[in-house]
Amino acid sequence: MTLALEGAKMPVEKSGEKKLKPCCACPETKKARDACIIEKGELNCQSLIEAHKACMRKMGFNI
Repeated sequence: MTLALEGAKMPVEKSGEKKLKPCCACPETKKARDACIIEKGELNCQSLIEAHKACMRKMGFNI
């Protein structure tokens, strides 16, 4: 199984401090995505994978 967010980079505040870690961002979409992948396989969960990517982008991650 390949997770689409392996290369995600953490956003950095202007002061140089790190914000939220990728593992902690968007827990709702992450949980739904992971459950779907486990139950149905990655190919059958593209809409949830894309929803999680969109959420991560909104949080400032470059994926």
